[in-house]
Amino acid sequence: MTAGGGKLRIIVVDDHTVMRAGVVALLAAEPSIEIVGEAGDGRAALELVAAYEPDVALVDLRMPVLDGVATTTEIVAAHPRTRVLILTTYDTDAEIERGVEAGAIGYLLKDATREQLVDAIHAASRGETVLAPRVAEKLVARMRRPAHAPLTARERDVLNAVADGLTNAEIGSRLVIAEATVKTHLLRLFAKLDVNDRTRAVVVAMERGLLRRPS
Repeated sequence: MTAGGGKLRIIVVDDHTVMRAGVVALLAAEPSIEIVGEAGDGRAALELVAAYEPDVALVDLRMPVLDGVATTTEIVAAHPRTRVLILTTYDTDAEIERGVEAGAIGYLLKDATREQLVDAIHAASRGETVLAPRVAEKLVARMRRPAHAPLTARERDVLNAVADGLTNAEIGSRLVIAEATVKTHLLRLFAKLDVNDRTRAVVVAMERGLLRRPS
């Protein structure tokens, strides 16, 4: 549900009609979600976002007319209140990085369960990064650096903001950087701290004296 108690409004974007219908059917019975539109290509998706300003857009990567990366880039630039959640079958390093760098709040694979998909939609609507476990492993492995590598000043800024309980969007506002850049800093500091989530990052940082313990 949204902060005001209403349903989360989403659109489903996928050029495969059967797959799109399957996602819609999975979510149709979810009382906290309302599907306000469907699209089979990126250009049609942009028209839907402009018309309905959905909370979350589920977007496939490979589509005709305008692919998922270009679609995500345009949505994030023109409609920052709409969170983009990539939902695809592709989990190569290149595809994942393109999606994240375009500004997607999350990256899920199409083998996700209904519960995982619903949880991801709600998390995305709150500005939380959502990554399929396999995707998170690939990103962290690709960006991993030697253990205990020092954090940069900006990574410390991001970590302190995480410790303050801020969402990625709020961190971006505080530090005057793009939300996609916040996610990049998070992934890098996760790798340096050898952790896989925000909570563990704060705990490990406190153990290493990188964050001031709350009084």
